[in-house]
Amino acid sequence: MATKLLTLAPTTKRVYLKLSVAVIGWYLAYTILQPVTEYLTFDLLGLTRGSQLGEAVAFFLYDVPKILLLLAGMIFLITIVRTFFSPERTRQLLGGKRVGMGNVLAALLGIVTPFCSCSAVPLFIGFVESGIPLGVTFSFLIAAPVINEVALVLLFGMFGWRVAALYVASGLTIAIFAGLIIGRLGLERWVEDFVWQIQFTAAQDDSAQATWEARIARAGNAVREIVGKVWLYVVVGIAVGAGIHGYVPTDALAELLGKSAWWSVPAAVLVGIPLYSNAAGVIPVVSALMEKGASLGTVLAFMMAVVGLSLPETIILRRVLKPQLIAVFIGVVGMAIVITGYLFNFLL
Repeated sequence: MATKLLTLAPTTKRVYLKLSVAVIGWYLAYTILQPVTEYLTFDLLGLTRGSQLGEAVAFFLYDVPKILLLLAGMIFLITIVRTFFSPERTRQLLGGKRVGMGNVLAALLGIVTPFCSCSAVPLFIGFVESGIPLGVTFSFLIAAPVINEVALVLLFGMFGWRVAALYVASGLTIAIFAGLIIGRLGLERWVEDFVWQIQFTAAQDDSAQATWEARIARAGNAVREIVGKVWLYVVVGIAVGAGIHGYVPTDALAELLGKSAWWSVPAAVLVGIPLYSNAAGVIPVVSALMEKGASLGTVLAFMMAVVGLSLPETIILRRVLKPQLIAVFIGVVGMAIVITGYLFNFLL
């Protein structure tokens, strides 16, 4: 199908007109999300602002279209970018390095790439299509959401450069070694079959020679195909996150983890995994935990679990990964975060 798309020759005017309408529509839809959500939740439905149900419903109504819009936009852009890089060129960049170097490069790339956990599916498919080894792919997927530039700035402002530097170093270490471990286990059989079928199709494309009309057509097709396969998983994941957002009180969470007992680090990771937030959104909770007396390692472990192992993200990833690989991913990364938390508590 992708080969046929690349050979299409629609008029340039029609292609760019459709693209312009789509971009404007995407921007307008994203811009009005917040006021529309507030109107639907608090005016039309009559729910009370600040109530548990009201906050949960508002979270769901806002995040579902937001994530789907971001997902569609990201798939489109990633597909366009990928048409300039042949699978062989990408393999040479990340996959052709000696063991470990590809993981380091992927983790470093994840630091400077503003991707969140909602982009896990298109990023994973894009890496697999390009022939990147599974372990290297996971190094990128872990580093991108865990090491967040907004969180880095906030941590620097609140706790100084030392804590900010430790945050980056620990995130890099987790991403690199977790990717190495997953890569050595040989778990490719636990990737869903349709992902390998996409890779087979993409491998036969001469994408680097495509016209702009063909690139746009292929990107549009990728959006329809991938969003069509994962939208239900996104809705379910956001629904879980909305319930947690509305009904898990921050004060109770801070009270539970605001202690320096030996079990505080694993407890922080176990509590953080089901939650749903980005790194910037979890900073207020981090501040509250510190005020309650939690140690730095416990706080960082909690934050990394929230942004790197969120339950909604794993639900979305289920579309491309089989349960066994998701379990290995959570286990390896979770253990690395726990060890990192203990290490920081010991050193600081």
